[in-house]
Amino acid sequence: MAKLFGFSIEDSEKKSTSIISPVPKNNEDGVDNFISSGFYGQYVDIEGAYRSEYDLIKRYREMALHPECDGAIEDVVNEAIVSDLYDSPVEVELSNLNASTGLKKKIREEFKYIKELMDFDKKCHEIFRNWYVDGRLFYLKVIDTKNPQDGLQDLRYIDPLKMKYIRKEKQKKGAYNDPSIQIRNNKEAVPNPEFEEYFIYTPKPSYPIGMGNKNAKDSIKIAKDSVTYCTSGLVDRNKNRVLSYLQKAIKALNQLRMIEDSLVIYRLSRAPERRIFYIDVGNLPKVKAEQYLKEVMSRYRNKLVYDASTGEVRDDRKFMSMMEDFWLPRREGGRGTEITTLPGGQNLGELSDIEYFQKKLYRALGVPESRIAADGGFNLGRSSEILRDELKFAKFVGRLRKRFAQMFNDMLRTQLILKNIVTPEDWKMMEDHIQYDFIYDNQFAELKESELMEGRLNMLATIEPYIGKFYSTEYVRKRVLRQTDSEIEEIDTQIEDEIQKGIIPDPSSLDPITGEPLPEEGGDMSMESMGEVPMDPGLEAEAQKVDAQYQKDTKKAEL
Repeated sequence: MAKLFGFSIEDSEKKSTSIISPVPKNNEDGVDNFISSGFYGQYVDIEGAYRSEYDLIKRYREMALHPECDGAIEDVVNEAIVSDLYDSPVEVELSNLNASTGLKKKIREEFKYIKELMDFDKKCHEIFRNWYVDGRLFYLKVIDTKNPQDGLQDLRYIDPLKMKYIRKEKQKKGAYNDPSIQIRNNKEAVPNPEFEEYFIYTPKPSYPIGMGNKNAKDSIKIAKDSVTYCTSGLVDRNKNRVLSYLQKAIKALNQLRMIEDSLVIYRLSRAPERRIFYIDVGNLPKVKAEQYLKEVMSRYRNKLVYDASTGEVRDDRKFMSMMEDFWLPRREGGRGTEITTLPGGQNLGELSDIEYFQKKLYRALGVPESRIAADGGFNLGRSSEILRDELKFAKFVGRLRKRFAQMFNDMLRTQLILKNIVTPEDWKMMEDHIQYDFIYDNQFAELKESELMEGRLNMLATIEPYIGKFYSTEYVRKRVLRQTDSEIEEIDTQIEDEIQKGIIPDPSSLDPITGEPLPEEGGDMSMESMGEVPMDPGLEAEAQKVDAQYQKDTKKAEL
């Protein structure tokens, strides 16, 4: 086996030697204490059919070729990876990261560079499907060993059949003499277990990767940090192996296949109508009667056909045994030669058992059963009409995305550390706040949210007359509108900003009853300013005439 090659990223801060634990760090990938002798890995025994992960991965790939299983896989992949003409399928989300604007810009640039190395925008569907089917994904991180500060130079996909993750406990001499952790005889303390982690790459695997493989001499040990290793997250703890999401569907798919095959056999054997020929043989002896029966059979069964390609005349005897007719002799005294017909099988159109196992297969794969029907349309109605299975499916796809994004996390970590953008210690504090935003195409969650908001606003309109009497504004915002403290603070800041900019009017300047703007301070609030009673135009003209006549009469009287 070739020597270990690659690079290693280690913390500059050394761990304290006083921290001792006999329990090793938990490994979520199901790889645990592999021994360097024999085959690497554990034997996989699924009803005696699979001996290793090598056979199991090949089984998953065969399952993915089945039409029903392929349809369910495509539903999952299409929901998780949404292609858009203008946007990338995934972007890095740094809103929760407490860092400078310049650092965030560099992280976005490096993430875009990683996607370009993977050609992710074009191959996103294929990459996600391979990860979903195989249950694991390997990418070799290629760097310039002379100039590692240049970062990643290439990301190369590796077939999981050629890779194996090894985690082996190191043999240590002696032990720590720590009195806090003692074994039963109180003579020797329990040492800290240390593990050696690396990958085994076999270019031409003919069987499970390991020392037992005839190609093991060509195997190469690769450092752990040189490979991006992303698993499905499903682990069989009893056998220490990583599973694919297709594992739960193995039995359901086998049952569906057997039911379909048996149905075909039954229909081929029962569907055709078969005839019974009763041949009158008279008083012929047994031998001559059988000979006569065969002659009659050959007379009606032989078909001479002309082959236009070869120019030959041949006897076509391609008959299936299940479709052959019955030929029975009949002695003298019977009703002579007779032909009767046996009816074909009944209830051949019954497909309830096929539909049951199809639904069972879809349930095993986590896909809603409603998607099996070809005429099942997309309902854009109320959320109450949306099936609960669709909501569960949306959450399932969200978990898949979060797990798949760990691949980006590992690549981004390597790129940022190699280019001295961040240190390994800084990355530990940052990685929990770096998220990945996938384009979302599932409309059910959006419909549900919009209807919930509509219900809250209707409740708000009902409870509004009681605000200030039985309910406070804060109570309504938190309990009715379901706003968090951070949302309340953000909304209040936005409202104040929009009031200052004049986008919305100041609520204090509006009449609480009419909603009309209040008069400015210092304005005339006399009765004249409040307006006069309008008068009929005809009455007003008559009044003017009377007033004019009164003025004339007054002047005459004075004279």
